[in-house]
Amino acid sequence: MSACAPTRTDHSSRTTRASRFRRLHSPPPGDGGNRPRRFRIAGADLSASISVFLIALPLSLGIALATGAPLQAGLVAAAVGGIVAGRLGGAPLQVSGPAAGLTVVTAELILQYGWRTTCAITVLAGFAQLALSAVRVARSALAVSPAIVHGMLAGIGATIALSQLHIVLGGTPQSSAVDNARGLPAQLADLHGPAILVSALTVAVLLFWPHIPGRAGQIARTVPAALVAVAAAAVLAVLTGMKVPRVDLPSWSSHALPGLPEGPVLGIAAAVLTVTLVTSVQSLLSAVAVDKLVSARKEPRTGGMRADLDRELTGQGAANIVSGALGGLPVAGVAVRSVANVSAGAVSRHSTMLHGLWIVLAALFLVPVIDLIPLPALAALVMVIGFQMVNVTHIRSASRHREVVVYVVTVTGVVLLGVLEGVVMGIAVAVAVALHRLAKTHVTAEATADGTHHIRVRGQLTFLAVPRLSRALSQVPQGDDAVVELEGSFMDHAAYETLQHWRDAHVAQGGRVEITGRSGHRFTEPDSGTGSAGLPGSADSTHSVRSARSTHSTRFTRSAHTCCRPWTPWRNHHCDDHAAVPSLTPGLASAGAGAGQLATGLSAFQRNTAPLVREELARLAREGQTPSQLFITCADSRLVTSMITSSGPGDLFTVRNVGNLVPPPGTESTDDSVAAAIEYAVDVLKVQSITVCGHSGCGAMQALLTAPQDGAETPLRRWLRHGTPSLERMRSRRHSWARISGRMPADAIEQLCLTNVVQQLEHLRTHEAVRRRLAEGTLELHGMYFHVGEAQAYLLKDGVRADGTGEVFDRVGPSDTEGGTGNETEGEAEGALQESRA
Repeated sequence: MSACAPTRTDHSSRTTRASRFRRLHSPPPGDGGNRPRRFRIAGADLSASISVFLIALPLSLGIALATGAPLQAGLVAAAVGGIVAGRLGGAPLQVSGPAAGLTVVTAELILQYGWRTTCAITVLAGFAQLALSAVRVARSALAVSPAIVHGMLAGIGATIALSQLHIVLGGTPQSSAVDNARGLPAQLADLHGPAILVSALTVAVLLFWPHIPGRAGQIARTVPAALVAVAAAAVLAVLTGMKVPRVDLPSWSSHALPGLPEGPVLGIAAAVLTVTLVTSVQSLLSAVAVDKLVSARKEPRTGGMRADLDRELTGQGAANIVSGALGGLPVAGVAVRSVANVSAGAVSRHSTMLHGLWIVLAALFLVPVIDLIPLPALAALVMVIGFQMVNVTHIRSASRHREVVVYVVTVTGVVLLGVLEGVVMGIAVAVAVALHRLAKTHVTAEATADGTHHIRVRGQLTFLAVPRLSRALSQVPQGDDAVVELEGSFMDHAAYETLQHWRDAHVAQGGRVEITGRSGHRFTEPDSGTGSAGLPGSADSTHSVRSARSTHSTRFTRSAHTCCRPWTPWRNHHCDDHAAVPSLTPGLASAGAGAGQLATGLSAFQRNTAPLVREELARLAREGQTPSQLFITCADSRLVTSMITSSGPGDLFTVRNVGNLVPPPGTESTDDSVAAAIEYAVDVLKVQSITVCGHSGCGAMQALLTAPQDGAETPLRRWLRHGTPSLERMRSRRHSWARISGRMPADAIEQLCLTNVVQQLEHLRTHEAVRRRLAEGTLELHGMYFHVGEAQAYLLKDGVRADGTGEVFDRVGPSDTEGGTGNETEGEAEGALQESRA
């Protein structure tokens, strides 16, 4: 049993699982990605399309106003984005249209080339997106550092807010962010009362509408805040007769269509590249974030609907071609409308397409109503969106990953120079930061009083650090003892060869060498029949130092075995020849492969590890055990508690069972082992903390989700009943789903694994000994989740919350403390989408 529950192989179970898989992963009825037998529109899609339409209508007009384009261009882009991108795109629930992130780019193009040429540029950008889709590079766009993407959005948001602030105050915006900032004092000295009053009402409604308390607030929030704000401003302007500029949609017969591009070829090419870059990256990141929202949504289920990013790029390209040809703004996937679509319960692409149809009908038949909207109200709406694009969560993420400089440079470049220039600057700085981290290796050498020379290497050991490493190694006199301490996580071929050659030469001259990790564990160096400088087993030129720390803690000395080499990754293997192992018990060596492997491991322990730990174990035998914490985890064979917690003998009092369950007092009729362990650890051993550790791919949690209710009664089924409260908690609407490092769980099994940790911590609180120590303030409870495939640990933030809502498991380890690349685009891109869901 490699997981936490046995595998069922009977035919009926396989049939049930197969039918369940088809039901969960087949597309929803009427999905545009397949050919339905009959065209049907679900009621959820119809209601969702209306909600999205009510948001899209004022936003489209406001974005068109902010760019300086004809107001009808915003409606054209919204309609085309809904119908064309909705029908052809690969993200069925993503809503496309004119995006605030394109406002600055489009405004600059209109100012420089005029409206007709801007439409032509939009068409050319659409063809460029089709070409990118054809070569299937959509996934590559996600390789851009999130700090760059978030910095780009923040710079665009700041620019939008500065320009629209002039309209809110009753003035006219300038051509650039710098000019708008310089002209702000003069604008403040010349205020326009009616415009300020209308704008203030719009902002107030936008900010306070989502926070109306009670039952009335729940009913009110069914109407979008943007629609209410603009409608309230229009009613105020009409009733009071204020003299404020209003929307003036001209006749469609005079609508401007694209013309041949006029301007320098290089300038037009740069403009096409900019529009392509911004629309593509924003759409793809938004599609990934929408996927996470859909997978996290409890009802209605959409049956495994996942975004096809290359197809989404095709849909966006086609939409830009059509929008530009019809005189519309550039089109991209939009976060606000996509969130509304998912939250409203949409189940297929029909909701997106219908919203585009409603835009068309409104543009044709609701022109008199639209003309009542004050322009300052639209400017205030877009200004608030601009401020919201400067996201505090994105700034914290960049700071946590030590990429603030990338974020700041990108923001500054976008505001001062332009979007394309700012992104290029951000990429350049991100590359420089990555190279700096790779090259930032500290090599120090010192001699101790006993004559041993210590060489410490902190950082990644690459060819860039080889000169410093060689210089430090050359300072060790011939014949002296040396200890090389490696504290990085990576070593390339050049550094490995340098260290290996020096070690061989130093040993040949009578010296002794020990190579250790950060914890002081020594690495084994078995001999090789092909020469000591040869690489282990394959032509791979990189070696993981971090994984080697899990091997036996033995001296860096010669051995007669050849299957292991220095820094060999930790695996479930043994280097010794089973046939040569002396039997510890008569008949054990020949008792089978399992017994032979056991004998091999015991022999390796007695020969290599026991001499190093004998003194410590002897001390523990004399003094008794004094562990600092009780560690409750699953019996899964893939969880090596000492490895993932970097603990040793005497550190942990460990309890392992199927599913890391903690039955509440009084529920165990035949087994009190867990309760006994808790009582012994808390009252006798006086541990200071208790940790409940779950893990990914837990078979017990999978069994809870899939086991039939009328199955045969077995010991395993009786034990798993203690996990039923976790399953009920996950399905309950009273508890928000747990998140893992800012993202929603990948699937229901992972969500149940996380929820089970939280639930078992609550069970712990019901034990008398635990409750008493908690009241005294001498005991702490911790939740932990270990992702096996990623070898990544997560801790439950702030313990168990009293209201049982919003549990967050935060990443721990080198990713936080050593500042990884920060390139978790899919986990953090469009964080606003996840926050809106929360």
